[in-house]
Amino acid sequence: MGKDKNPRRVADNEARAKLRMLKTSPQKLNLVAGLIRGKKVEKALTDLTFSKKRIAIDVKKCLQSAIANAENNHGLDVDELVVTEAYVGKNLVMKRGRPRARGRFGRIHKPFAELTITVRQVEETA
Repeated sequence: MGKDKNPRRVADNEARAKLRMLKTSPQKLNLVAGLIRGKKVEKALTDLTFSKKRIAIDVKKCLQSAIANAENNHGLDVDELVVTEAYVGKNLVMKRGRPRARGRFGRIHKPFAELTITVRQVEETA
């Protein structure tokens, strides 16, 4: 018996990786995700390696995970992969505070974000 296999959420020539609970604001993460959208995988990895942004290290890990998913789980060719989607979502916001003058309390928001990267195998036209 058993249950039927879940249908794939992406196309046959795509693979996806998702990274949750990144300790940065979604706005800052979106700047780094915008660097790799639409680029070939090798170029995107190079850009993330030499980026000065702290969060670029985590984005690179997510991209490498998407590449590994494409190669091992779906049998795609790594040399023909292109980053088709890299989008950012909000996650929880920790509320902290700091005492201020005259008995007041200053709120400090510590946001978290999540990142989803989709890679697609595109045939090269030579």
